[in-house]
Amino acid sequence: MKTFRFFAVGTIIAMLGALPGVANAHVATQAASKGVIKIASHSPLSGGQSQPGIGIRNGVDLAIQQLSKPIKDLGFDVQLVPFDDQADPTVGPVNAQKIVSDPQILAVIGHYNSGVARKTMGTYNDNNLVMISPANTAVDITDTGLPNVNRVCGRDDAQGAAGASYAVTTLKVKSVYIINDKTVYGAGVAKFFKSSVLAAGVQVLGDEGTTETSNFDAIITPILSLKPDLVYFSGIYNQGAVFFNQARAKGVTAQFMGPDGFDASDTAKIGGDAAVGMVYTTTAAPASLSPDSAQFRADYKTTFKEDAPAYAPEAYVATAIALKAIEKAINDNGGNMPDRKTVTADVRATKDFKSILGTISFDAHGDPQYATYYVLKVGSSDPAKWGDNTAVASSQAPSPLTAAASATAAATMAATAAK
Repeated sequence: MKTFRFFAVGTIIAMLGALPGVANAHVATQAASKGVIKIASHSPLSGGQSQPGIGIRNGVDLAIQQLSKPIKDLGFDVQLVPFDDQADPTVGPVNAQKIVSDPQILAVIGHYNSGVARKTMGTYNDNNLVMISPANTAVDITDTGLPNVNRVCGRDDAQGAAGASYAVTTLKVKSVYIINDKTVYGAGVAKFFKSSVLAAGVQVLGDEGTTETSNFDAIITPILSLKPDLVYFSGIYNQGAVFFNQARAKGVTAQFMGPDGFDASDTAKIGGDAAVGMVYTTTAAPASLSPDSAQFRADYKTTFKEDAPAYAPEAYVATAIALKAIEKAINDNGGNMPDRKTVTADVRATKDFKSILGTISFDAHGDPQYATYYVLKVGSSDPAKWGDNTAVASSQAPSPLTAAASATAAATMAATAAK
């Protein structure tokens, strides 16, 4: 009787194992037998800057869905843990403490705002947790030299220069009025834009910072009397588009321009007709100039029922780099859970990584060795047509470390040739 019972139970288990659902459950259990590895996204998921922030989270989500199989095959489950920093430099550090306290989190993909990143990256570094930013362009994010901080986007020194070059060579402006939002990001881009236009002989009629969000009369009045060729607002769309709308309504006829903080369809939604014709620089690759991202954008729309906003592709690429580094660290650790310090080192060592946005190599500070900067022109006040904005210029620039290395190599070659 005992023999029969054993045979019967064994037969039932075998039969259940043959059922697709049960078999898949068994495989899933095996796949997660060594534990769970988490990747955190950290961006604004609520508030006025949630559109790009949600895009960053979704980019991470899609990458984990599509690219984590090699890690799962090694016996680990891979999960997304999203955090909402609310674009607030006081909220980010609170979240950062929660993130570093979870030993299963091996990478952070964030932030959107450089001011938030500046307040959190030290906490990550103190806990050997790697951060890969899809969108932080402030120069000091990487210039601090922290070994755990990296980004796949460009920098504000080059972005400001790219905007100034377009203003001078294509728009032919002779005078400009500059406004910034007093954030790390906005003030930074404005500084580099200003120095570049001054070097080109453009007259700067005004340069001020503001935290105003609703009534810009005090700024618009002097602009009306000074009549600059260009008004450059260095900040984010939820503030700047309101300003442009009011400025145009009150009779300002100048060309409008801003940096990548305006690279969101909500610029058109908030700015309306005043946004039409404005130009903006961005380090986020537009669909028209990144054909290898077409499948990602199609998958994003299928999965999330909307077009991928700026920096969603960059979040996908940042996550792909993190996953590859984690996979390598697992293999180098004999198939076991790796430590954060190893993952951090493997991310920084990224060279010739082929992605949907091109090949990426990090320099010694975590900047991409080369980054591309785009200038786009808004063609419609319809947010649904934001993706149709025309790319009117693009340029590539090396990171400061890459440029310095190239200059040193060139000097060495010249000295050798002179001997």
